[in-house]
Amino acid sequence: MNLSEGPVNSKKKLPNISLLLAVFAACVGGTFQYGYNISVINAPTMYVQSFINRTWMERYQTNISQEGLTLLWSTIVSMFTLGGLIGASLGGTLSVKLGRRGTLLTNNAFSLMAALLMGISSTAGSFELLIIGRLLSGINAGIALCVQPLYLGEIAPTALRGATGMGTSVFITGGILTGQVMGLKEILGKEEYWPILLSTTCIPAFMQLLILPWFPESPRFLLIDKGDEDGCKKALRQLHGLADSDGALEDIEKERNNLVGFQAKKPWELFGDRSLRWQLLTIILLNTAQQLNGINAIYFYADYVFRQSGIPIDKIPYATVGTGACECLTALTCGMLIECLGRKVLIMGGYILMSICSVFFTLTLTFQDVSPVFPYLSMACVFAFILSFGLGPGGVTNILTTELFTQTARPAAFIIAGSVNWLSFFFISLVFPFIVIGLQQYCFLVFLGVCTSVATYIFFFIPETKNKTFVEIQNEFQSSKKNKFSSSDGAGTILLSTSI
Repeated sequence: MNLSEGPVNSKKKLPNISLLLAVFAACVGGTFQYGYNISVINAPTMYVQSFINRTWMERYQTNISQEGLTLLWSTIVSMFTLGGLIGASLGGTLSVKLGRRGTLLTNNAFSLMAALLMGISSTAGSFELLIIGRLLSGINAGIALCVQPLYLGEIAPTALRGATGMGTSVFITGGILTGQVMGLKEILGKEEYWPILLSTTCIPAFMQLLILPWFPESPRFLLIDKGDEDGCKKALRQLHGLADSDGALEDIEKERNNLVGFQAKKPWELFGDRSLRWQLLTIILLNTAQQLNGINAIYFYADYVFRQSGIPIDKIPYATVGTGACECLTALTCGMLIECLGRKVLIMGGYILMSICSVFFTLTLTFQDVSPVFPYLSMACVFAFILSFGLGPGGVTNILTTELFTQTARPAAFIIAGSVNWLSFFFISLVFPFIVIGLQQYCFLVFLGVCTSVATYIFFFIPETKNKTFVEIQNEFQSSKKNKFSSSDGAGTILLSTSI
């Protein structure tokens, strides 16, 4: 069949340079911002708290209580999560109305406003501006995490869809690493520079506004959603090259023909579509596990492990940069392996390795004082856990959310996946301190259960999606579920009525 031959042939070729630049333009102002804003807030913690105390004194002529200071600082940090949830709920709808590229460009307004408010907060003597700024940064990140993977998945050739989609993970980890580096004292980590540090989030926004307009809207969006065949052909020629554009157009036209008569449903309508129940369950499970698998606990324990290993306190930020570099390197490695090994092997293998690391980390923390070698073994477990996360769950989850749904179902699926991810992020941030207090190092046994359960589910229920068109993935997913559960509801017969 010609459709299946196109991806095979394109697999032998390097990506079009225009495609690579489009991925960079989308990611630098997209998920890079998410990673950057997660890490950049850590370095000026003491300076911002001092600013809050000083501002409170100027207003009320008394020092703020420790409880009040903790509450205000927690509010500043957690506003990012609330904003992310709002952004995730908006992203899918905006991507349908404004287009994928249009939404990414419009999204920069939140980032620029956040940078302005946080940059002038010290001069204005208002910590409230920090709260609003973090909320706007979160909205920006929530929309980006929803729409950017959507855009990347739709502009890429079938044979390069996984590698292209890894741009999301690579730029998240790159953002985390950049935020850690920018927060070092040698750069912007001094007290007088913290407003500038927090306002640097405007730089990636300006970069995207300058570069992304030179690249086209998603070809799938142009043809399937807007009916713009000429625009789709022009976009494919720019992104895929003249030689490969015909095969990609055939793939998109086949998907459009299967979706004739179907319109975008709302997220709640996906829950009522029985033909999508397993895809929906899969993305909910994977996005929940992405936050509850223990990666946040590893970063929580990292400082303690580094101190126990004899690293001086003033050198710990550099060791933390090492963890960021480790995760970034692993994301790049995953990007190179994903089209060779496939999605299923990487994500399942990542969870299996994380399960093993959870066992060893629990043991090394338990016997921390028994021998001087155990702190170093704990440090090795920290890096091994981060490597395992970046190799699979960190990179593949968003790609599967793109691939398990067809064009009309995809935006609503990302709204659901994004909302679940941000709610899980908020949940683990809320309950994790209590888990640590109650279980101490044994909290990793909880994460062991999460990782092994998810790995088992992936092994039995998720098909491989490598080198398959969206139509083929849907057919395989539906038929495999029908065979496993002897379904008689006919859900697999009208495959592409799995619309949003």
